[in-house]
Amino acid sequence: MALKFQFFPERPNVTSALAIEKINIFKSIINNTSTQFFYTFNRQELEVTSKNVYQKFKNRKVFVHIGIGGSSLGPEMMVNALQKNDTRFIFINNIDPEEIYSQMESLANVELKDCLFYFVSKSGGTAETLAALAIITQLFEARGVRPSEYKDFFVFATDPVKSELLTLSKEWDITTLEVPSDVGGRFTALTPVGFLPALFAGMDLDAYLKGAKDLQADLLSEDGKKNELVAAAEFLYNLKQSKQISQTVFMPYSSKLRAFSFWFTQLWAESLGKKKNKKGEVVNVGFTPIVGYGATDQHSQVQLFMEGPNDKAFIIIEVENFAKDFSLRSVLSSNNLQKLSTFNLSQLMKAEMEGTIKALRENGRHLIHLKIAKNDEYHLGQMILFFESLTALMGDYLMIDPFDQPGVEAGKIYAFEFLNQL
Repeated sequence: MALKFQFFPERPNVTSALAIEKINIFKSIINNTSTQFFYTFNRQELEVTSKNVYQKFKNRKVFVHIGIGGSSLGPEMMVNALQKNDTRFIFINNIDPEEIYSQMESLANVELKDCLFYFVSKSGGTAETLAALAIITQLFEARGVRPSEYKDFFVFATDPVKSELLTLSKEWDITTLEVPSDVGGRFTALTPVGFLPALFAGMDLDAYLKGAKDLQADLLSEDGKKNELVAAAEFLYNLKQSKQISQTVFMPYSSKLRAFSFWFTQLWAESLGKKKNKKGEVVNVGFTPIVGYGATDQHSQVQLFMEGPNDKAFIIIEVENFAKDFSLRSVLSSNNLQKLSTFNLSQLMKAEMEGTIKALRENGRHLIHLKIAKNDEYHLGQMILFFESLTALMGDYLMIDPFDQPGVEAGKIYAFEFLNQL
């Protein structure tokens, strides 16, 4: 496993018997025909079709991604972490009129032939995505572009069987990529939802997928001393039971991985925050996720983390080797500048992270310290699959369904009821 874990105060004692028990449960989850996130990225045709679409439109300079929730957070996380070219990305991921006005204005002087609009919605009926589609088609109408020409500018990603976008794609002859029916939206970063933006960002899709594929065997290992998936689930569940831990702070020491925290927040909150368990009993369980990133939050949230309520578990991500670095040598005589002058910026980042970890431990806080050798496609693919798998397994520990979202659905129903009353 390329991911390295340390647990504080200590790693749970995962016996072979416990590992076998939990891995058998995990296998029953991932082998369910409706929850195939663990295997879907092995389908080579999803990779091939994404690459073919990229080749068709690869000269586009502006990539406009339209989606909300899992249809956008995964791609945003990937692009923010690893973009390697000058493609301009615009993520229309909300329905704030002022923000969308600014985004539309930013396209005012851009030739539409330089743009690709990627609409992502598994159901194809997501209100926010369709609202953006309506606004964008108004832009096209104002530029004299007819619906029969949309195929030169639009790509859809949606369910391959039944979807409003699928119906429109047939009407307008729009190139369409598959959002697999057996993968929930928040688990789709390792599908064409993430593949196409990654390709336009200059990412190595093969390395990204190799990372995830190489991790599969490790996650299914029955060796309790090596299976970090079971260890992490045991660690967090034991804290919940014995220490009343109810919140999870996700804190990468990397600005490029800040968006990973937002992706994790949706995955963790929407999957594990449930009113009822599998028996129908009211339990109101979950770990509230908190977005953080170092070293910035050492000057804001860390005060609370250190001395506030001890109801949080911490997941701290370290990038061991940064691709770029800076010497802190200075010709100025300031005392503090001179103290830093023999170090590099990456050494200061590591020092601040290690200082935070030590202080958290001294304050009786509990944490998982995850190290990756570097921020690249291989390790990003591994982290995505690991946290998707951890989320699924935690659902079993909490005895809830981590793949539904009844609370979200209720809000959607009431929103349309409100619209009907206007």
